[in-house]
Amino acid sequence: MSSFSTRRSLLLAAAASATTVFGRSLAAIEPVRRTDKPKFKFSLAAYSYRELLTGKPPKLTLADFIDDCAKMGLEGTELTSYYFPAEPTPEYLRQLKHQTFLLGLDISGTAVGNDFCHPPGDERKTQIAKVKQWVDRAEVLGAPVIRIFSGQARSGQSEQEAHRLAVEGIEECCQYAGEHGVFLALENHGGLTTTIDGLMRLIGDVKSPWFAINLDTGNFHSADPYADLARIAPYAVNVQVKVSMNPGGGKKEPADFRRLAKILTDSGYRGYIVLEYEERENPRQACPRHIDELRAAFA
Repeated sequence: MSSFSTRRSLLLAAAASATTVFGRSLAAIEPVRRTDKPKFKFSLAAYSYRELLTGKPPKLTLADFIDDCAKMGLEGTELTSYYFPAEPTPEYLRQLKHQTFLLGLDISGTAVGNDFCHPPGDERKTQIAKVKQWVDRAEVLGAPVIRIFSGQARSGQSEQEAHRLAVEGIEECCQYAGEHGVFLALENHGGLTTTIDGLMRLIGDVKSPWFAINLDTGNFHSADPYADLARIAPYAVNVQVKVSMNPGGGKKEPADFRRLAKILTDSGYRGYIVLEYEERENPRQACPRHIDELRAAFA
């Protein structure tokens, strides 16, 4: 069978077993269907520069951060929403897109902070509106994916009710995101996704072809976080790598980049490996070194 026929068969199978966002009943997501060999590109999260991008006044701008990503020889730059102006104009977004393109960079994604577990009311509407607003901004930027959170159970709220609210919020936002060609990628980041079981329940219940996982290597604290990461790797469309991990919630230890590379290779992952640096060393000095280590581990 030709390569074209193979790809066509995979796409048809995916369309049959998955969903569309227009009118038909939807199936829960399945592992991402990959073709050919694993492929890794490298990016840096603006969160890595958080102390430089905040303050009054901040020491650096997002434009400075983008320049640094180009100097590191990266393929992409991840522009965390926290470091944009409170109300970024379309002109500002297009300016960032113009800069990244001329530097040979993709905007590998963006990230929004949110909580889908609020009960019906004004705060829930605000949270959902914020995610949709960032879908609009991601479309202008050309960012293919937005990192989202599940949120956490409120006081007096059962875990089951929080789960239901999160599923409904994610599905509503994914419906909107799909209409704009943007994926929403749920991160394993506290709340309902603190444990692998909580995250897997969301993977099983959210129904949208525009939903996937943002795998963060530093956010599981079970006895064997690598095993947990291996379970969600097949659903990942974006990967954020931390320099440290703390199995069992104990003392931090250096992340095993080669072990992470094997997990993602075995899952057939094709996409960005994004360094999200959280250590104390100056990120402008530390990040280039860790990017080199990641490239070597994933080679």
